[in-house]
This record gives sequence, C-alpha cells and structure tokens, in this order.
Amino acid sequence: MEIKIELTKNPKTKPAPENLAFGNVFSDHMFIMDYEEGKGWHNARIVPYGSISYEPAVMVFHYGQAVFEGLKAYKTGDEIVLFRPDENFKRLNNSCDALCIPRIDEAFALEALKKLIDIDRDWVPDAPGTSLYIRPFIIATEPHIGVHPSSTYHFIIITGPVGAYYKEGLNPVKIYVESHYVRAVRGGLGESKASANYAASLKAQQMAAKKGYTQVLWLDGVERKYVEEVGTMNVFFVIGDEVITPALNGSILPGITRKSCIELLRSWGMKVSERRISIQEIYDAADKGLLKEAFGTGTAAVISPIGELCWNDKKLILSEGKIGELSQKLYDNLTGIQYKKLPDPFNWVFKV
Repeated sequence: MEIKIELTKNPKTKPAPENLAFGNVFSDHMFIMDYEEGKGWHNARIVPYGSISYEPAVMVFHYGQAVFEGLKAYKTGDEIVLFRPDENFKRLNNSCDALCIPRIDEAFALEALKKLIDIDRDWVPDAPGTSLYIRPFIIATEPHIGVHPSSTYHFIIITGPVGAYYKEGLNPVKIYVESHYVRAVRGGLGESKASANYAASLKAQQMAAKKGYTQVLWLDGVERKYVEEVGTMNVFFVIGDEVITPALNGSILPGITRKSCIELLRSWGMKVSERRISIQEIYDAADKGLLKEAFGTGTAAVISPIGELCWNDKKLILSEGKIGELSQKLYDNLTGIQYKKLPDPFNWVFKV
C-alpha cells in the first residue's frame, strides 16, 4: 500500500532537550490510515500534526472502542533506532482482537512508523535519558448510537520528544497498594492495552496521589490478595535469590519491558519465577529480611525502583529508599542496548 505524504508548511519550534517533560510536546507530522467494512484498511497517509474533526455520535466517544501502544525511538550517534517494535504491533493486534477491532498488517505498520520517524528525525532528542515517544492507537469512528462493533476506524500514530516519565527519574517511587478498587479481572480487558483499562484506574490513582504516592499497586479483583501490576508498569520482587513477577493470568498486561527483563535475567543465570505472589508474602519476606528490592518495568519509565509500599496503612521501606543493585543493573543494560552503547545479543534493536 502506498503512503501519501503531505509535509507541514509550518514547522514547530522544538523544545530544549534539557527542558523536556513527558507527553506534552508533539512532532510535526502524524500517520493516519482508514478502515471501512468491506474495503479494509486503506488511504495510508502522513500529514501535518493537527486537530481531527469527528461527529459527536462517533462510537469511540460512547462505547470506548479504543486501543493503543507505547514505544520509543532513540538517537544513537547518526542513527535512530527502535526497541522491539514488532512486539508492540503484535500486542496491538491482540488488543484489537479483544475489542472486535480489525487487525492491522504489522509489517506495514512498522514500515509506516519508520517513514514517519524518518520525516521527523530532527525531533528525536539526543540528550541523556531522552527519547522520542511513539503512540500508535486505533479508535472507532462510525457515527452511530447503539452498542455493536464500529464499521469504520482510524489507525493513527503520533510522536513527541520526552524526558523522564516520573519526576523522580531513577530515584525510588512510593506505591500505594489498592485494596478496594479493582483494575481488571480475568476474562475482561486486563491483558489488552485498551483505553478503558486506564480510565478504570484513575479514581484509585487520584486518591493515592492525595496521600503522597506516585502510583497504585493493583491486587487481583477476586480475592484482593495477589499482586498484579502497577498502574503503568509490571512489577518484580527480589526475595532471597529469587526474582518474582506475577504470572500473566489474563488480567495482567504482557509488558514488553517485562519480557525483556525476564530474558535478560535468565541470560545472567538468575532464578526468575512467574507465579502468583500475595501482598502478604511480600510483607512476610520483608519481616524476615528476605525482601531485597522491588521495581516496576515499562516503556515509559524503563525501570522504576520502588522505595516504599503502603498496604492497609502499613508502610514498608525497601532498599533503604535507594535504588537496588539489580534495578540499576537492569536499567543500565536495557538502556545500554536501546541506545546501542552495549551489544544487542537478542536482536531487539531495529534501525529506522
């Protein structure tokens, strides 16, 4: 399929790399492709970034039929590279299946993304710790009131230069363990990157923020005892000589950074367990002096050390509030591979 290209006549001023925040500045162009029942995906184009007009009856506004992804591009000298983008488009299609959205051609989506980044290559920052954040998403666009899958969709990719996701950077974050609200249950949308999942997390996140916590750690939706994930990250615990992360059970997002960490850890000969782990087991391990550290993993933050947990008003300080040894090692190796400062034995890096 041909990709039509319309270049902007009004390039925007790029922010200074040292002043970059996360998610509030966007590059000059965006990719859009249309879907129509009976016609399939068509009309692929790269156009200037800007407003899009939709009718008020468009179904995404009413029934939440929307999925998205998040990945990054990195400047490495004269090259721009992507980290495991094939995994992102594979997961996007899995999310599409869950929400009755037509699948995209993953290879074509990757080529479209590369073309978009190449056009906006000057937007990829090169200051330490910065990158170009990439947000592919698909929304239902049929103007109709009535609950059924839409007959039309837009697949859109926008990008923007970013700094650290959390204001703490690589310093440990404070996490509130949520015992009342539920993010997802098995058989629902928990393992999909559906917009609805994030809307469902806002109330608990807002309440945690009022108590001084950066994020929420979700427990399972049935027994409210087994650890699932943090709002924007998968989670790992180092107990004794074992690295434990909750098993993918249908209500946990299969994180690509999570997968990368597991593969790295096992390549180092470490014992990694994907299993059920209760919040009580974590607190018991801490009481016995066995809990060494905990950290979250995700595209936005890469590795985010956890410095404090609060469960039922009982606070638990981890690693003396400092980054743990394993968290630091994983961060150094992942970012080293992403920025091509270290060898890439897994072939995770794709050149734009």
